[in-house]
Amino acid sequence: MKKKLTLFQDVRELHSWRAVAFSCALLERMLPNYHLFCSATGFADSAVMDNLLQTLWSWVIDPRTKINLTVQLEKLEEITPDTSEFEHFGVYPALDCAMSMTAVFNLLNKEDEQGAVVVSKLSQGTVENFIEFTDEDVIQAEDRSAAIKAHPLMQWEISTQQEVLDFVKTHDRNKESVRALRALVREEGMSNIGLDMAH
Repeated sequence: MKKKLTLFQDVRELHSWRAVAFSCALLERMLPNYHLFCSATGFADSAVMDNLLQTLWSWVIDPRTKINLTVQLEKLEEITPDTSEFEHFGVYPALDCAMSMTAVFNLLNKEDEQGAVVVSKLSQGTVENFIEFTDEDVIQAEDRSAAIKAHPLMQWEISTQQEVLDFVKTHDRNKESVRALRALVREEGMSNIGLDMAH
C-alpha cells in the first residue's frame, strides 16, 4: 500500500480531464454520506448534488459540454451544510462531500489547479473522522495515527484511491471509460465510510 504522501504527489500530477475524473470517482463514494445526512435531517434536496456530479461526468466524457460554473457554484452553496447548525455527526461527511464538489468546480474554473488533491484529502479526512467517531479502540490507542492508518476502512480508502488513480492514468477519455470508472467505485455498493450506496 502506498503511503498517503506518495498518493497525494501522484494525484498532484494529474491534469485536465484526468484530475476531474479522479475527483468525480471519489465523489461517487462520498455522495451516499450526503444523501443519508439529508434524509436524516431534512436539510436539502440531495438530488441537486447528484445532478451536479452528473454535470461534471458529462464534461469528463465530452469537453464541449457547456457548464455555467457561476450558476453551479451558487446551487452548491445553497446545499452546503453549516456544521454549527447541526448536532448530527453526519453533517461532517456531508460537508466534506459539498467541499469536494466545490473543489472540482474550482478546478474546472482554473481557480485551483490542485482541486483533485483537495478531494483526495477530504475523502481521506471523512474516513479518518468517522473512524475516530465510531471506533473505541482507535480512540484509546497509544498511537492513534498508526491505528487509523491500519484500520480496514482507511486501508480500503487508500487502495481505492490508488486504483482510481491508476485507472485514470491508463484510460482514454470516452463514455466507455467513464462507465467503467463509475462501475469500479460502485461495485462494493458502499460509500467511503461503509454506508449503503442505496441511500
